[in-house]
Amino acid sequence: MKPTRPLISIVVPVYKAENCLDELYSRLKLALETISPDFEIVLVEDCGGDGSWQVIERLAKQDSRVKGIQFSRNFGQHYGITAGLDYCDGDWVVVMDCDLQDRPEEIPRLYAKAQEGFDIVLARRGQRQDPLLKRFTSWLFYKLFSYLADMEYDGETGNFRIMSRKVVESFRKMREQLRFFGGLVQWMGFPTTSIEVQHAERHEGQSSYTFAKLWKLAAETIIAYSDKPLRLAVRFGFIMAFFAFCYGVYTLVLAAVYGVPILGWSSLIVSLYFIGGVIIALLGIIGIYLGKTFDESKKRPLYLVSRATFDEHD
Repeated sequence: MKPTRPLISIVVPVYKAENCLDELYSRLKLALETISPDFEIVLVEDCGGDGSWQVIERLAKQDSRVKGIQFSRNFGQHYGITAGLDYCDGDWVVVMDCDLQDRPEEIPRLYAKAQEGFDIVLARRGQRQDPLLKRFTSWLFYKLFSYLADMEYDGETGNFRIMSRKVVESFRKMREQLRFFGGLVQWMGFPTTSIEVQHAERHEGQSSYTFAKLWKLAAETIIAYSDKPLRLAVRFGFIMAFFAFCYGVYTLVLAAVYGVPILGWSSLIVSLYFIGGVIIALLGIIGIYLGKTFDESKKRPLYLVSRATFDEHD
């Protein structure tokens, strides 16, 4: 017989966090026991290549409320969150990062706010404790995402939030390959609010999200959520055609009325190369959309679990 569902689950994607998992567990335990002793902590290890899995196994042996999952290879943070949400059982579910920048001590505040009638409560970081470049790249990512995906997304919120069981069950139904946890949750449209929380410094190390990785995530996420790049490409094509037509009329008038000879082989070659580059870029955009459609048509699993500290069929 399956045990009673816990009141609250904590889902944490883990990547190269060997040295902070013990403190994360201790602080989570203290914070959650102020709400209820009936909780679970789901740690999803994303094959970071360190000793994180061994720590997770040890924690699971000493506390049955800790559930560990290890992927067969590195799939990425948002797939780790997806796996955690697939395997968690709580009536309320908190998603947070493993580096302790999301403070476990804020969870009781998130839970209390959710009891006012909200299905989702976001943790809004008032003052981010990140380097200036990291803050800038994150700001740029969310600005681009909001514009191109036609979705107002608050860049001051990360993955840290609490969600009702209804939200989690709805999230499980969305199995597209391109995963952006925050965008998927916002798309669902359940009653949402936010609270200001204290954003802590990283326990150790640096963020694995480089500018290149953020750019790749931005591009893939925008393609997954919107066809606006295609619509912008169509507009750009019409604008170029309009200006080319106007310039053609202007050249003909100069030749016919004022007898100005039509010259400019250099400008013609430059224009051809420019237009050729634009066409190739637009074909590339279309090709990316077709490629992602092909990936979706394969219906591959979002992730593969190598090991777990519990019976996956429970």
